[in-house]
Amino acid sequence: MAHPSPQPSDPAALPGLAKATMAAAKFPMLATVDGDQPRLRPVSPVLVEGFVIYVANLRRYGKTAELAANPKAEFCYTDDGHNQVRITAAAEVLHDADLKRKIWEANPLLRAYLQDISNPELIIYKFTPRRVRYMKEWALEYHEVPLD
Repeated sequence: MAHPSPQPSDPAALPGLAKATMAAAKFPMLATVDGDQPRLRPVSPVLVEGFVIYVANLRRYGKTAELAANPKAEFCYTDDGHNQVRITAAAEVLHDADLKRKIWEANPLLRAYLQDISNPELIIYKFTPRRVRYMKEWALEYHEVPLD
């Protein structure tokens, strides 16, 4: 059985292909580190700007302590066509009040669950990409996606 051709080779097409895969993926997986143990879970980003990903979190969740101890993380997006985007990123707590309000207003689930934007349980993480890779189907070859 032949594996898919490792296309595309045009670097200019990679950002668009990667973003299309991200848009089509239902729930990306987020990997963090807990001491010497990797931890993986599906997440639902509250905002994506290019390859910068924002994830809402509750203070009591395990990833809060994990990201405080080690902000290194990785996302994996996989669409129905088995295309993959891997984003190596660093997490930081979002402190921009205007952006936090924009995210709050655009996410009715956050509002319904937490009731108030000043709820101390709410943390929004901003994941800034350090590396983005794209793989078409199961071609077994990642392509480096240029960061904007």
